[in-house]
Amino acid sequence: MARVHVVLNQKGGVGKSTLAVNLAAVTADTVGGVAGENPPVVTVSIDPQGSAVWWSERVGDALPFDFVQAHDDIAGLAGLRHIPHVTDVWVDTPGWLDLSDGASSDDPLGDGKAAEALRAVLDNADDVIVPIEPEPLSFQPTFNTIEKVVKPRKLPYLVVANNWDPRDGRADLDDTLQFVRNQGWPLANTVIRHYKIHSRASAEGLVVTQYPKNRVAMEAREDFYRLALEHGQMRNGKH
Repeated sequence: MARVHVVLNQKGGVGKSTLAVNLAAVTADTVGGVAGENPPVVTVSIDPQGSAVWWSERVGDALPFDFVQAHDDIAGLAGLRHIPHVTDVWVDTPGWLDLSDGASSDDPLGDGKAAEALRAVLDNADDVIVPIEPEPLSFQPTFNTIEKVVKPRKLPYLVVANNWDPRDGRADLDDTLQFVRNQGWPLANTVIRHYKIHSRASAEGLVVTQYPKNRVAMEAREDFYRLALEHGQMRNGKH
């Protein structure tokens, strides 16, 4: 059966699509996936307005993994583990979660099609990647995501500091890392740095494994390979 990995945070704009797409690309590269029929890796988007859809369309036939938009296919989402020929599924989720105080403590996702889709994904997930940007505005949404959604389902998860620009200095990054440690959450050693090449890649129809062979591209690509390695260690109970 395929292993299902969900990229999730209540806060929008934390780079979930970039993580899902590029981790899928790195996974495909590792397991020998190529563009064409029956790729072993699939990215699934349940965000009807997500950038992953537009990105995948620009990559087109050169995409080294399969891409499926499935926000309205609840039955398909419930069967993600059973896609033929697939070893890994990466799920990109909406840039919002309605975790209001009025929601049920047993199921804080609420009602509606988006909640139903996310529930179907989480019910079949093997693990969760929770990206957090190095800024205080990310703290509460990340807390809500982990404490209200992920931990009650007893899913393995890994928090990743994402989109850190080294030109901003380390103050916000260090505060964010300390916040995560104070909660006792598992934290990735890898920090995904901000590079202009990441934002250009979606417009140019590239995934991280297709970046040009130069120093900046190599450094940008290295972050995702390191994170994929850490994620594999988490899956094997070594993180």
